[in-house]
Amino acid sequence: MMNKKNLAGVIVSLLIFVGSFLLTGTAAAYWNVAALLVVLSGLVAAMLLSYPVSHVKNAFMVARNTYLNGSVTSEEIVNTLLDLSVKSKVDGVLSLERNENSDISTFLKSGLMLLVDNYKEDEIRETLNVEMAFFNLRRQQSERFFLTMARTAPAFGVAGSVIGLIGLLMGINDTAVILKNIPVAFISTLYGLVLSHLIFSPIAENINYSTRAELLNQKLVLEGVVAISKEQNSYKLERKLVSFLSPSQRAGKTETLRKIRRKYVQKLQEPLETVGEDASPDLLKDATEAA
Repeated sequence: MMNKKNLAGVIVSLLIFVGSFLLTGTAAAYWNVAALLVVLSGLVAAMLLSYPVSHVKNAFMVARNTYLNGSVTSEEIVNTLLDLSVKSKVDGVLSLERNENSDISTFLKSGLMLLVDNYKEDEIRETLNVEMAFFNLRRQQSERFFLTMARTAPAFGVAGSVIGLIGLLMGINDTAVILKNIPVAFISTLYGLVLSHLIFSPIAENINYSTRAELLNQKLVLEGVVAISKEQNSYKLERKLVSFLSPSQRAGKTETLRKIRRKYVQKLQEPLETVGEDASPDLLKDATEAA
């Protein structure tokens, strides 16, 4: 999701961009319906010849979601996995099925279901890697759609210029015809360039960035789920997962794990019936000592 700083920067930059046009004359000089129709109609026709309507709708939906939906940070994923690691030792693996933190990511929810269903490490890796691969392919299709639009828009801007020049040459002896066609010849090129480099290329790049960030989170989830399935020590898991984070994000992760452990130790001090029935005495003892 676009944060407030980005949004403010976009608004200020666009105001300056539009204002620079106004410094050269009236704003009406840059508005030409014929030029806009040439570029847009040609672009839509080219896209519909290239892609089915369902794919066009999906691409715009993906673009909308990358801007509007908030993305989960890698740091949040690490904290959630550390919590799940301790929870699985205290309450048992079956308790992960009703874990409220699974809502943070549908991919995490899929991984937890594999754990609950007692999939082996190789099966978990294979299943989640396949899901990651197809997610990447779907996103690449949407990204390519906007890259194609970015590449095609300037071409129809040039087509509009050619149309304007032809009209100009046909009315070479008529000043009114010349004045009518000159704006089409120049402004259509401007429309094509602006659509390409200010709208479609940034959308494609944003989809690419969002995809890379989501794949990193999914890789985090995969390694965390596998570690939980192997009942790996939570501190070893913490050292492994923080390697995915930038140095500035790694500070305090050990203390975060200690807080998580203390939370579950407090739970162990409650009446025995509040503890999951599938937690063994050895696991409870280990969790208490580790905290």
